[in-house]
Amino acid sequence: MVVSNHASDFDPPILSNCVGRPVAFMAKEELFRVPLLKQGIELYGAYPVKRGAADRSAIRSALEYISADWAVGLFLSGTRTADGRIPEPKLGAAWIAAQTRAPLLPVSLWGTQAIFQKGSSLPRPVPVTVRIGQLIEAPTSTKREELEALTQHCTAAIHELHDLGR
Repeated sequence: MVVSNHASDFDPPILSNCVGRPVAFMAKEELFRVPLLKQGIELYGAYPVKRGAADRSAIRSALEYISADWAVGLFLSGTRTADGRIPEPKLGAAWIAAQTRAPLLPVSLWGTQAIFQKGSSLPRPVPVTVRIGQLIEAPTSTKREELEALTQHCTAAIHELHDLGR
């Protein structure tokens, strides 16, 4: 499982190209209502998630991708943040890792928030730094305390990589 911070729409393809294997990402269900975008993101392995609650269908999709030898990418914040930090990490990645025994790979994306400038509809070339951390073992249970501890460990690892800057 690839876990990361999230600041840009470009984060999934950037991550996928940096880890050396196919990565399937949860993507907000609204994106699957846009016809050409839907086909494009599905080709990249994206699957829909209803945000705001546990989405069993999205979790099933993640488990199926892992069973098919894909990596699954999850943004711990669950949404983009302007500064690339993870203020309130979600427990989904830790729970899926506990179910599949898949280790977690923390990745920091730095600079992607500047790809789109406010008011502009075109992306611009900017320096982006991708830092890949050390694998973190999956939790041994689905107990909330263990999932929270693992999630905080992953968040700290990503922030440590992110704090290195460019």
